[in-house]
Amino acid sequence: AAADAAPAGTFPSFMAEGTLLCRRGEYGKALAYFNNALKLRAGDKHCLVARSKCYLKLGDTENSLKDAEASLQNDKTFSKGLYQKAETLYTMGDFEFALVFYHRGYRLRPELQKFRLGIEKSQEAIVNCIGSPSSVKLENKEDLCFISRQAENKKANQKLQIKLTKDQKRTRKQEPVRNPKTERQLLGELYADKAYLEKLLRDEDLMESSTKQGIKVADLVLSGISYLDTRSEFWQQQKPIYARVRERKLRQQRWIRDKKRKPAEVGKYIVKSMEDIDMLLTGDSPEESCKKAERVLKTIQGWSADEVPNKNELIGNLHSCIGNAQLEMGQMEAALQSHKMDLEFARQNNLPDAVSRALDNIGRVYARIGKFQQAIDTWEEKIPMAKSSLEKTWLFHEIGRCYLELNKAEAAQNYGEKSLQSADEEGDVEWQLHATVLAAQAQVKLKDYRSAIMNFEKALEKAKLIHNEAAQKAIIIALDDVSKSFIEELNERREETTIAFSSPDYDFSNESIKDDNLEDRGESEQSTENHDDEKQEEDAKTHREEHGGNKEGGKEEEKESGGEKGRGREQE
Repeated sequence: AAADAAPAGTFPSFMAEGTLLCRRGEYGKALAYFNNALKLRAGDKHCLVARSKCYLKLGDTENSLKDAEASLQNDKTFSKGLYQKAETLYTMGDFEFALVFYHRGYRLRPELQKFRLGIEKSQEAIVNCIGSPSSVKLENKEDLCFISRQAENKKANQKLQIKLTKDQKRTRKQEPVRNPKTERQLLGELYADKAYLEKLLRDEDLMESSTKQGIKVADLVLSGISYLDTRSEFWQQQKPIYARVRERKLRQQRWIRDKKRKPAEVGKYIVKSMEDIDMLLTGDSPEESCKKAERVLKTIQGWSADEVPNKNELIGNLHSCIGNAQLEMGQMEAALQSHKMDLEFARQNNLPDAVSRALDNIGRVYARIGKFQQAIDTWEEKIPMAKSSLEKTWLFHEIGRCYLELNKAEAAQNYGEKSLQSADEEGDVEWQLHATVLAAQAQVKLKDYRSAIMNFEKALEKAKLIHNEAAQKAIIIALDDVSKSFIEELNERREETTIAFSSPDYDFSNESIKDDNLEDRGESEQSTENHDDEKQEEDAKTHREEHGGNKEGGKEEEKESGGEKGRGREQE
């Protein structure tokens, strides 16, 4: 029963932690987090794809394929599921079926480059296996069935791998010996293992012996060698030695050709490369985007200033792209260094727009890693460079959020009001909502409950105006909490006043009244204050009754949002 119990944590937290570990290459640990996430939300297609990636990296292609297919069970057009299934089939060596799913994904999402690359590599692998289509002749017979024929071949191969017969051993001796240099390139580190196994074959006494389970050592050694042969053939099909040599030559030719590019060709190359980098980053492929940006950066650094007039500006821009990709991959320190390089290039070459961009990104990284004071200092340096009211709105809001995290509520309130003013100038209702909520949250920390209630009510109207239901629910919860705190404060103030006047030690003789008008005025003020307190309490109660129904109706949503009270962050 304990094993079936739900794990302690939330689905988003397990997903975030698993994704971070996966990016770091800790696939075994990431797998545990994705398993916990699926216990909380069984059948989530995004989590299934993430777990399938882990299985694939760990070499468990069977479970990887199961998860990829499960992610497509309810949505056959899920592009990430299609891509993961295609990748798994490709790794398993089923290039034809992989090609089918790459094509399906490409038809659905032609803007994603990964599907096009998958189609190309599958086609190349098929050509490497069977040759080019022009060299293959198919005879169309009545019983021709591609799927059944492939299944029969698969079963035959499995039977052959189970046990090697004496005929196979003789056949093995008759096979031509592969060039050791070629085999070493294909097998890599495994070449030493194969050489060791072949050395064992020459020990006749050892080959005649058996293990405790009754299995002959010769069979084990031969099966190991057979497996390595099969893998080397598979790797040669995917990327033959001649293809590697040819690719190396083509790269050298491209490099020589690139060095002699004309200015128009250079411009086209740069524009196309920057578009590809941006597309990969927005298409949820930060690793590919980072690699592409690094390659382009290396290329541009090798060109002269005459070939690329804005070379320094481009180098800074590429550092910025690399930093954004590293931030998406969770590599915070690397992202910070990349954006600092962008800032350094911008200052050296007197590029104010680039300086503003770099400060913006550096502040984001600092805020993401919890260094709020450094984020504030960086963003405050950017304030004079902000050109539009919308940019100022965002900047003031983020600085205010950082001050709120540092429990500096007064500064947070000031920046919230500045953000609201800029949002009003821009006429952006959504940012008016964010800024108003920030000011209200700061006022709650300052215990200015009346102002907080007024701002939360304004924010609620803005949320209704843009039809943001999640924000409405969060604000209603926050309003209820503030109203309770306001009523408690009024009750405490009233009790203190009552206790002070009803105390038997209170000396009224010392309170001499010098002037009748002063006495009348004091009584009037006391009466007015009591009336105001009663009115404030009555208003707070009325507000709770008005929003009570909404709160009851939104209890389920309150549970799902993790009980986050008073902060009103969900609208962001």
